[in-house]
Amino acid sequence: MKRRDFLKATSIVSTGMFLGASSISAKSYANIYGANERLNFAVVGVRSRAHAHREAIKYCENAIISHICEVDKRYEADFSNKVKEQFGTAPKSVKDFRKLVEEKDIDVITIATPEHWHAPMSIMALQNGKHVYVEKPCAHNPREGELLVLAQKRYDKLIQMGNQQRSSKHTIEIVNRIKDGLIGTPYYGKAWYNNKRQGIGVGKVVPVPNYLDWELWQGPAPRTAYRDNVHPYNWHWFWRWGTGETLNNGTHEVDVCRWALGLDYPDRVTANGGRYHYNDDWEFYDTLNTSFEYDDGKMITWEGKSCNGLTDYNRGRGSLIQGTNGSVLVDRGGYIVYNLGGEIIEEYDPMKDAASATSDLVGMDNMTIDHFRNLCNGIRNGEKLRSPINEGNISVTMLLLSNIAWKYNRVLNLDSKTGRIENDSEAMSMWSREYEPGWEPKV
Repeated sequence: MKRRDFLKATSIVSTGMFLGASSISAKSYANIYGANERLNFAVVGVRSRAHAHREAIKYCENAIISHICEVDKRYEADFSNKVKEQFGTAPKSVKDFRKLVEEKDIDVITIATPEHWHAPMSIMALQNGKHVYVEKPCAHNPREGELLVLAQKRYDKLIQMGNQQRSSKHTIEIVNRIKDGLIGTPYYGKAWYNNKRQGIGVGKVVPVPNYLDWELWQGPAPRTAYRDNVHPYNWHWFWRWGTGETLNNGTHEVDVCRWALGLDYPDRVTANGGRYHYNDDWEFYDTLNTSFEYDDGKMITWEGKSCNGLTDYNRGRGSLIQGTNGSVLVDRGGYIVYNLGGEIIEEYDPMKDAASATSDLVGMDNMTIDHFRNLCNGIRNGEKLRSPINEGNISVTMLLLSNIAWKYNRVLNLDSKTGRIENDSEAMSMWSREYEPGWEPKV
């Protein structure tokens, strides 16, 4: 069987072709196994990315969404209705996450909240006997990442981070081929992200809307007055709650570069950039070049352009792995293999194969579905996770360090075993953060 035909066949089988063939709906399939084997999911933060969680859980064997947690009433009702439509039962809604983790019948908690909540919620979930799927970045600061790794070992539950390209079939294939010598010795990974984001203006302090619990939204972050340009999305661009574009989007492609090159923590981090496009409340850069250097000569770079839509290689995001015998461009839509002269010698587009299939998953986010399935299989039968927290946290910590390097405008020298900054107490002061008293994460 040709490689392309093999990939097509395995993709169809693994993404649920049998559902169409046997005329069994996804909702029915989720309930054909014994109730004692069912996995009950709780989804936290039900706006935006949580809908991908919902769809992925729908295609996991014998799994349902039994609970949801949301502090904004506007999103709670819509999500709950969709869950009832897909799974046949409305989920129980618990607004306070501290109460949610005490629910005994929850097996897995998925987290799609603002980033300042990711690690504290994950730790509380582990401490209460729950497995976790947490969106990237897994932590708001490097210390939280350390605590997450420690908590996973101590409480012996699984954590999968949502860098779902680790479960992309074509990415797994091409990374393995790179490791097997497809382009000789790989030495350089170039990652990028482009967008045309608009300004966020200058916010005004206004009364908290009656649909939002601002106290619970802030959670572990130090308290501040509600402003009209933060919720529900612009928190990304404030240090108090977000981590900037490097963690918001750069995590994915830098992680692919690190994976393909077989690298862990670098020896040095540099970052240069600024806020060029608008005069507003946005606290991070909108344009950044960051470099991760290794003593063996290998390197990774990430270029983020939040407010300029000019693409690289006709792609708004991607990773280019260069080696001594050629290069590979890989993104969510496939890959291209080049020789040293820049000529294309191989190209793969999974959507061209998928277009001829009859699966009801064609065009869906199969990476996320397979990422959730991998977690479920890890829980049920010990299947190895594709992004366990000790692995995912390395990519996150690297990018958090790039933010610190940008903040202080200097090279950070690292302990390559731990990622900790060496001989720079000022930069190391950002290894952790200030928390609202009583909300500090503890393991």
